[in-house]
Amino acid sequence: MHTWLLLGASAASASALLLLVWPRDKERARSWLRRAFSHREAARRTEVSSFDVRGWVNALQLKDPDFDLDNLYAKARQVFELLQRGCSTRDLAGVRPFLSDATYQRFRIRLELMRKQGLRHAICGWQMLDVQLIGLDQSHWFDTVHLRIRAQVRGTEVPVDVPDAEATAAAEADEAEPFIEVWSFVRKPGAKTRAGQDLFQGRCPNCGAPFHGGATNTCTFCKAIVNSGNYDWTLATITQGSEHIPGYPVVEGLLQARESDPALNLEILEDRVTLLFWRWIEAQASGDTLALTQVSAQHFLDAVEVHLGGPKAQRGRDVIIDCAVDAAITRLFREEDGYEQAHVEIRWTARSGAVPEGVRSPALATLPQRWMLVVIRKTGAQTRTESGLATTRCGHCGAPLTEASASACSFCGSVFTAGLHDWVLSSAQPYEVWNASEAHRFEDIEFRQATYRGADTIIDPTERKRLLQLMAAVAAADGELDPNERKLLAHCADRWLVPWQSVEAALASGLEIYNGLLPRAGSREATVFVESLVNVALLDGRIDAHESRLLALAAEHLGMSEQLPELLVRLRRR
Repeated sequence: MHTWLLLGASAASASALLLLVWPRDKERARSWLRRAFSHREAARRTEVSSFDVRGWVNALQLKDPDFDLDNLYAKARQVFELLQRGCSTRDLAGVRPFLSDATYQRFRIRLELMRKQGLRHAICGWQMLDVQLIGLDQSHWFDTVHLRIRAQVRGTEVPVDVPDAEATAAAEADEAEPFIEVWSFVRKPGAKTRAGQDLFQGRCPNCGAPFHGGATNTCTFCKAIVNSGNYDWTLATITQGSEHIPGYPVVEGLLQARESDPALNLEILEDRVTLLFWRWIEAQASGDTLALTQVSAQHFLDAVEVHLGGPKAQRGRDVIIDCAVDAAITRLFREEDGYEQAHVEIRWTARSGAVPEGVRSPALATLPQRWMLVVIRKTGAQTRTESGLATTRCGHCGAPLTEASASACSFCGSVFTAGLHDWVLSSAQPYEVWNASEAHRFEDIEFRQATYRGADTIIDPTERKRLLQLMAAVAAADGELDPNERKLLAHCADRWLVPWQSVEAALASGLEIYNGLLPRAGSREATVFVESLVNVALLDGRIDAHESRLLALAAEHLGMSEQLPELLVRLRRR
C-alpha cells in the first residue's frame, strides 16, 4: 500500500509521507524506499495524458476503423497470462505465436540457463493490475503501440526437480512483488483488426484458417508467418519501466543508411540484434559456439571460440544463472570496408561469474551491464520485410533456420557468416570501451561529448548501481577492499539509493565476474567511467565531501588524478 501512495505523490509530499510510514527496521526501510523510488521513476517515465491517448487511438483508427483499445488491452492480458503460465510450467509453446523471435528466445534461454544450474523459477499469484496505452510510433514499416503494464507476482527459485506443488508453496510464501514494464506490440500499417478471426481465437490472422502452432509459426494454409507483425499485433519488446525512453533517440547515420536500403527500420533491426544477443549469451553459458554459427561473422565466431577454450576454461566456467534485457537502443550506423555497421546498446542484468567445476547452483550477485553490439552486413543488402519480426530466418530466401550447426541455408545455400543478406554479430564490447573508441574517431571534443555522452543524460537507478559496483571492483582490484574505502563506498551507496548489499554481494562473488569490464588505468574508457561517476554525483546539483573523495579515489586508481580537476570544472559547466 505504501508504494502506491508514493507513486501518486510529488517529491515534497513523498518526503512527508515517509515520515509517517517509515518502518522501524532500518534496512527494511531502505529496501522499501529503493523499491518505491524505482516505481516512482518507472511511473514518471510512463505518464501520459488522456488527450494523448485519444490522439493515438484516432491515428490508428484512421487506417483501421475497427481498431478498439479495449480489445488491444484484452490481448495484452491474454499474452500476460500465457507468458506467466508458460514460465511457470517451463513450456512456452502456448505463447510463442504471439512473440517476436527475439522475445521468444529471451524467455526460452532464461529457462534453459536456470535448468543448467539445477534451478527453476517458482511463480504464482501473477496478476495484471493495470494496462494503459502510453505511446504510439508510426512509420512506413510498422505501427508500434507501447503499453504500460502494472503487475505483481510471487516468486522464488527452487531446485529444478522439486514437484510443482512444493514449488507453488514456496512461491506463495514469498511477498508479492509489484513491477512496471513497457510492452511494445508491433503491426504492419494496413493490417486490419479481425474481431473473432485472429490469432487470439486460434485462427491465422491472414486467412482466418485454424492455426495450431508449430516451430516455425507458419500457417499451413496460406504460409503466413503469424508472429511477423505483418498481420496482427506481435509482442516485440519488453522494457523495464525505469528504462523506458519515449520515442526513438536520434540515430546517427540512419538516413544515410536508408539511401541504399529504403526498408531499413529499427523495429526489425533491434529485434534481430536482441536475438543475436541471446545467442551470444547461450554460447557463453553452454561453452559452445553452436548457438552463434548462423548469426555471427566468422571473425567474431573465431574470437568466441578462443575465449571459450582459453585459460579461464581450465580453471573454471562462466556460470550465468539468470539474465534479462532491460532495453535495446540503436546508436549509430556507419559504412566501412564494404560493410554496413549498426551499433546497438543492450542494457541487461545477469547473475554470472567464474565458478570452479563441480560447484552447482552458486549464489552469485546480480550485475547491471551495458554493452554495445556491433552488427554488420554487406553494403547493398536489403531488409527483408516479408519476414517482419520473424528474424530467425535466412535473410536471403526467408526460409526458417532449422539445423543449428549448418553454416549455410539449406534452401538457398547462402553462407550466414559472410553477412551477405542479413545482420550478423561482429563485436560485443562494454559500453565504456565502445564509448571511448568511438569518441576517439572525432577530434572535436564538443562534438564527441554531444554525440556520445550527451545521449545518456538519464542516470537511472540501475545505472547508478552498475557504476558503483564497478567502482568497488576498481578499488578492490589491487587486493582486499580497504575499510576506509568500503565506508566511503557505503556512504555514496546510501546517498545514491543503491543497495549496499548488492555491492558487497558482487565483490563476494569474486573479481573474476568483472573480467573485461574494469577500465584500464590511463585509458580512454577510464575517462568515460570517471565522467559517468561525476555525472551521478552532480544529479542533485552539488558534490558533497564523500562524493569528492570517491571521485579522487577513482582517479587515483585509474591514473587520472591530474585530469580530475579539469574534468570537474568542465562537467559542472554543462
